[in-house]
Amino acid sequence: MTFRQRGIGWVLAMLLLGSGVPVAAQPAVTVAGVAYAPRAALAGSDLVLNGAGVRYKAVFQVYAAGLYLPARADTPQGVAALPGPKRLSITMLRAIDSAELGTLFTRGIEDNLDKAAFSQIVPAVLRMGELFAATRRLAPGDQITVDWLPGTGTVITVKGLPQGEPFREAGFFDALMGIWLGPRPADWKLKDALLGRAG
Repeated sequence: MTFRQRGIGWVLAMLLLGSGVPVAAQPAVTVAGVAYAPRAALAGSDLVLNGAGVRYKAVFQVYAAGLYLPARADTPQGVAALPGPKRLSITMLRAIDSAELGTLFTRGIEDNLDKAAFSQIVPAVLRMGELFAATRRLAPGDQITVDWLPGTGTVITVKGLPQGEPFREAGFFDALMGIWLGPRPADWKLKDALLGRAG
């Protein structure tokens, strides 16, 4: 290829980028064998993968998680401030009693809220615990999604099935995100990974 041909190719690439046409499809991000697509559709919106990582407990991998947002954000405040749908997608990496996972989530919420804020969402937290208890067991590969849908509320889906009615309590989705993004997250490395700050 001549210098002139290479120059023309570069100009065409820039034109394609400028027009919004992808030059090449973005690859999925794979963590612990779980592939997260670079984009996801939710409630008519196109979300971007903000980051993905693994939740460790001691030396054990518990689950992989990916955070999808309307636009990239690298702080918890930035995530909370974004309008539009949002999704946290979790894939289990080991078997766990789902009631135990619900208890861990409840503790994670409580650890990252003051008493007054936590008291306002206690009914939602109790209902979440009941939903996980009803599932009984989660196996490797089972998926959980936590979706924020403006005008609808927070929707928790386990193994592809929405768990009851949406949680309409104000602030419940942000409280859930505190488990992973709050000042006392479940896993600091996972927090950095979800905020795109890993590596």
